[in-house]
Amino acid sequence: MRVCVLGSGSEGNATLVEVGTTRVLVDAGFSARDLERRFAKIGIAPGSLTALVVTHDHADHTRGMGVFARRHRIPIYTTPATLRACARLLRGDECVVHYRPGAPFEIGEIRIAPFLTCHDAVDPVAVTVFDRQAGTKLGIATDLGRPTAAVRHALSHCDLLVLEANHDEMLLRDGPYPWSVKQRIASSHGHLSNRAAAELVRELLHPRLVGVILAHLSEACNDPPLARAAIATALADAGYRGYLAVARQDEPLGVIDVEELRRRAGPEQLSLL
Repeated sequence: MRVCVLGSGSEGNATLVEVGTTRVLVDAGFSARDLERRFAKIGIAPGSLTALVVTHDHADHTRGMGVFARRHRIPIYTTPATLRACARLLRGDECVVHYRPGAPFEIGEIRIAPFLTCHDAVDPVAVTVFDRQAGTKLGIATDLGRPTAAVRHALSHCDLLVLEANHDEMLLRDGPYPWSVKQRIASSHGHLSNRAAAELVRELLHPRLVGVILAHLSEACNDPPLARAAIATALADAGYRGYLAVARQDEPLGVIDVEELRRRAGPEQLSLL
């Protein structure tokens, strides 16, 4: 399994997952032109994509979905409620496949298991993505609001985890947003803080977890070194020595090969806990 966070933050989110000849884009929160620029950066043709999976209707996850899917003839996988909420982005001639939260589905060599999150969207989900043959498991979880028991269960035993660390609580409190927006972000239907993300990732830690990517950082109310430090401390205290990175808003993070991470981690990481 190969993974590339093409960009993540308050202004746009998109993650590419590749297993064999199957390439799935999770969310299309950038314009079609910007998505094409990001694919060019990593040397992948957008027309080689097998599918686009949309997790919820907010613009930072859907901005380019219609134009990009039409231009490159990519089927869109979404829930019926999210499709209705995104109607203005579509013309009606796109190939659309419906899925339901809690009902896994297969795309080529990939199995996707969508699960509900607590977020103020119409029908918000996060996803785990499986290599059907190797069993490798990726979790992509942003816009969580709060980490429910169902979220914890869905994200358990991931080999690689893309997890939101949206804001620093002090920066949010003192930041530029109106009080109503601050309340929304900090609420149980908003976003995870660095502290909450650190607590969750420590709970999810297990011997086969070889990589953690922090995502959906707020440009106004977070700072990459702050987010990284919070999660790095929690992981180091638990003995984790694997890969830790912060996804950027403006550029792709780079393509990550999960098995290569495992080889680099070696037996020391596998003996964790």
